[in-house]
Amino acid sequence: MAQQLNQQALAKQIKAWGLALGFQQLGISDIQLDQAEQRLKTWLESGFHGEMAYMSRHGNKRSRPADLVAGTIRVISARMDYLPNEEISPADLLDKANRAYVARYALGRDYHKVLRARLQSLADRIEAEAGTFGYRVFVDSAPVLEKPLAQKAGLGWIGKHTNLINKAAGSWFMLGEIYTDIPLPPDEAATDHCGSCQACIDVCPTDAIVAPYVLDARRCISYLTIELKGSVPAEFRKAIGNRIFGCDDCQLFCPWNKFAQHSGEADFAPRHGLDSADLISLFGWDEADWEKNTQGSAIRRAGYEGWLRNIAIALGNTRTDQPIIEALRSRHDHPSPIVREHVQWALLQHQCAEPGRR
Repeated sequence: MAQQLNQQALAKQIKAWGLALGFQQLGISDIQLDQAEQRLKTWLESGFHGEMAYMSRHGNKRSRPADLVAGTIRVISARMDYLPNEEISPADLLDKANRAYVARYALGRDYHKVLRARLQSLADRIEAEAGTFGYRVFVDSAPVLEKPLAQKAGLGWIGKHTNLINKAAGSWFMLGEIYTDIPLPPDEAATDHCGSCQACIDVCPTDAIVAPYVLDARRCISYLTIELKGSVPAEFRKAIGNRIFGCDDCQLFCPWNKFAQHSGEADFAPRHGLDSADLISLFGWDEADWEKNTQGSAIRRAGYEGWLRNIAIALGNTRTDQPIIEALRSRHDHPSPIVREHVQWALLQHQCAEPGRR
């Protein structure tokens, strides 16, 4: 059994195997999350989760790993860099109003699939070496407090923007976990190094970081363009700019990301030119195009209706010219009332609304 092995040596081996599988760092934590549980409770009571009802489901399973997977006493956390190497810097792309900005994690293959496969390979390697053990792999797919667990495992600290920051690698990485019943020695938790900096708070387009370490998701562009399924509140539409899926501003302007490394993972390389695609071109995708071009992509989460809604907003925020107007008018009779509403709003921004169309 795995429990009978030298746990210190096994932990060292697990980290080495993880690096060989393409992770940049692995750490191990216990499962005590009392402080994180209270922060989550306060956040939910404030209604900051908006329509993300799944955040309040499952009772305390999110903050009590052993309640989610019986027998869990340790969590192996892993991080993998995802930032692609691009000709146009993401920050510069935000100033190109006719181009679409897609959160960098969503440019290539769905990270859930990439990390889950690697973590399963790691679990298989552990089992081959140590014998049968209890475990379960997670990648942002169940009630798991991945960031508090990663901080306890030494992978970084939760910054004022609520993303995890690593002192030597910034924040452009994804997290995954293996819950396990092996009594591995926990690593030392990471400490906070945000100091007096509040760059992320200052640059947030919609003032979603309502206090240091507190995010009101209802104001966050990532929530508005991905999780929200209805109309985007008019008060936020101008601030969304050309961001059609997610937002990276709080990472783009975080000084710790001067240490970030570009990902060498081919799976994270941009597909279909999404790293700097033309808005009109993307707005022209019919549903079959969208299904084909987003296959195996995290963009699927927004849905086709949300995709058109988001691009309509971006088109409303770009310069006024005839191709933009024609593109918007091509959708003003779309079957979806949500799409029609946002197309009408966009046309109003160009002072050429279609009367009576909603």
